[in-house]
Amino acid sequence: MIKLGIIREGKTPPDSRVPITPKQAAQIRDNFPIEIKVMNSPNRCYSNAEYEKEGFKMVDSVADCDILMGVKEVPIDQLIADKTYFFFSHTIKKQVYNRDLLQAVVDKNIRLIDYEVLTGPNKKRLIAFGHFAGMVGAHNGVMTYGMRTGEFSLKRLKDCHDYAEAMEIYKTLQLPAIKIVLTGTGRVGMGAKKVLEDMGIRQVGPKEFLKNNFKEAVFTQLQCRNYAARKDDNSFEKTDFYTNPTAYKSIFAPYAAISDILINGIYWDNAAPAFFTKEAMRTDDFNIKVIADVTCDIAPVSSIPSTLFASTIAKPIFGYDPKTEGVTEPFGENTVDMMTIDNLPNELPRDASESFGSQFIHHILHELLKEKSAILDRGTVARDGDLGKHFEYLRDYLNG
Repeated sequence: MIKLGIIREGKTPPDSRVPITPKQAAQIRDNFPIEIKVMNSPNRCYSNAEYEKEGFKMVDSVADCDILMGVKEVPIDQLIADKTYFFFSHTIKKQVYNRDLLQAVVDKNIRLIDYEVLTGPNKKRLIAFGHFAGMVGAHNGVMTYGMRTGEFSLKRLKDCHDYAEAMEIYKTLQLPAIKIVLTGTGRVGMGAKKVLEDMGIRQVGPKEFLKNNFKEAVFTQLQCRNYAARKDDNSFEKTDFYTNPTAYKSIFAPYAAISDILINGIYWDNAAPAFFTKEAMRTDDFNIKVIADVTCDIAPVSSIPSTLFASTIAKPIFGYDPKTEGVTEPFGENTVDMMTIDNLPNELPRDASESFGSQFIHHILHELLKEKSAILDRGTVARDGDLGKHFEYLRDYLNG
């Protein structure tokens, strides 16, 4: 019998999402040889009472469990040695701010399985919150433009009971003739596209977007070939772009010159070109007034040079002054308004958690019962006091 513990989120500010909802936990308990314990938490979108209704007794410790599941990074002082953990560690791109976390995981002989690298044989991710990140990012980008101009207003998604309430609001939304450029066609990009369409914003092709003026709100969705090109001017090849990103340059400038809002939903490789430079943001050819950076890689190693830090759900927007290259109050005449929340799905926590738990049950749960699992192996960042075999590239990062 496997003992699985749902931990209390310890990161500040606390995340209210859960990896498994109460009904999903009951489904697992009733159909698999898995015992589930749930830690007390005042912050979850699903309350203690909802878990208790499904027959779970709240506990203050899950130290007797074999596997511990959370959402965000676990604070170092809350890690329990010699356990298997599932959470988003934000270490696989050598994020400096989490180096100490990975070192602690190794020192404590923890097996860390990162949701972000649980992939199938085709190397595609099996479990993610990205769709909801894109949804909230798009909503917040349009909302920020309304706050900047005063031409319309949108209720925060975090203040809606669920997305169904937001859709009712969209039915009466009247938008000016704004131009929105959306980057990315994966989970994040498609989530953002859904919201823009639900708002009644018409999608146009990249060429039409660049050539025409519109009397209505429109958006275009860019693929890699629309914003990157080879430096030697040879033809664009998607596979080559992914494997050889340093050979490419940005060709995003025409979109920056005519767009009002940028919603960035790509997965960015550290070696790939940024969309634009800080210098370009100071020119008259840069028209973008609002950037919703769902990708949220922090400058200077980032696709958006003005993403100086991650904003929060409590304070979602900051102003970026291209002249000083620093932070200022939002909504100023010469500022670019930045929305860079790094836990966007937490604004739709119930919808996002239900979807995430469903993916976990469908793709990952059976892997826990196997003696050997290639899927779990590929997602194991650390184990046995060392890096997982697929993460040797993190050695210099781990060693500081």
